Amino acid sequence: MTEEIKVTCLHDRHVALGALMSPFAGYDMPIQYVDITTEHNAVRNKVGVFDVSHMGEVEVTGPEAAKFTNYIFTNDITTIEDGQILYGMMLYPDGGTVDDLLVYRVNENHFFLVINAANIDKDVAWIMEQAKNFDVKVENQSEQFGQIAVQGPQAEKIMREVFGFDGSILKFYTFVRGMHWIDDTFVWVSRTGYTGEDGFEIYAAPEGIRWMWDKLMEAGVQPCGLGCRDTLRFEAGLPLYGDELTPEISPIAATFGMFVKLDKEGGFIGRDACARQKAEGTPKKLVGLELEGKAIPRHGYEVLDGDQVVGYITTGYHSITLDKSVAFALVDRSVGELGNTLNVRIRKKVFPATVVKKRFYTPNYKK
Repeated sequence: MTEEIKVTCLHDRHVALGALMSPFAGYDMPIQYVDITTEHNAVRNKVGVFDVSHMGEVEVTGPEAAKFTNYIFTNDITTIEDGQILYGMMLYPDGGTVDDLLVYRVNENHFFLVINAANIDKDVAWIMEQAKNFDVKVENQSEQFGQIAVQGPQAEKIMREVFGFDGSILKFYTFVRGMHWIDDTFVWVSRTGYTGEDGFEIYAAPEGIRWMWDKLMEAGVQPCGLGCRDTLRFEAGLPLYGDELTPEISPIAATFGMFVKLDKEGGFIGRDACARQKAEGTPKKLVGLELEGKAIPRHGYEVLDGDQVVGYITTGYHSITLDKSVAFALVDRSVGELGNTLNVRIRKKVFPATVVKKRFYTPNYKK
């Protein structure tokens, strides 16, 4: 028996706009409205809005909320103040990735975790299991929240014009909560995103999110689908859970060790495995590749060193912004040095590729 597919609170809006819909993470989601290139360029050059209501939200509250959240999280929440956000991972004891997530610090006794849609049930069960020895309350709030992301260099201007919200009060990775833009709808706004551009992510009850979406459509903001969300995050060097981070791929192997604080007080689940990997090196590492020509490397395609298979593509595109074929690949550490020449097998042909930095596009965040 197939599992019934879910819909977000904006599903009827997407259908009315004629979006190309497709299953993603258990939800019927818009892939594109016009075309991926148009939507991608709208975000890079002006502004676009995404429905990300499929994402999960978990609240951790109680006297040991800070201690517990730090224990399940690779980054160090003691380094941030109320109203700030950190990116990091939750790990299994062997260092494999449970999920990557954002942690919002409301106060010492209240944290808000934003997790990936495909992992909601798994993550919540895992978090609750770890919480048994802590004086905390864990609540899955995913059904109570809708979420939209307003992204692009004109995001602050649009937020002011449409909602009367002065985004200049927020620096990158900070948030405010408690605004009431419509009736008594409780709204959170953070200066975050997944595109490499400035922008805001807005959380509210479903009826509030529908109202906000309609206002943005009236203002002429380009609706954007998950197709360009992937091309945008990829160009900016951001990982996708299931491709660059998995239960088999640790943040050390994925070369996101800057989000893993080995020396923080109290440690964290997976800390010893990460310390060992950092000291000894992992057999595989994630690298960027730039290919010659216009052939497009796709997930799962083989990477070769001579005739030897040394890895595989995790994500690949012909970059819309850069007009070149680029990819992330998980390869043997021994061949992962910058400037090294490898090959990618695309169907029956082999194409030369150079190891380059994973960040193909320099993000334009508001610091």
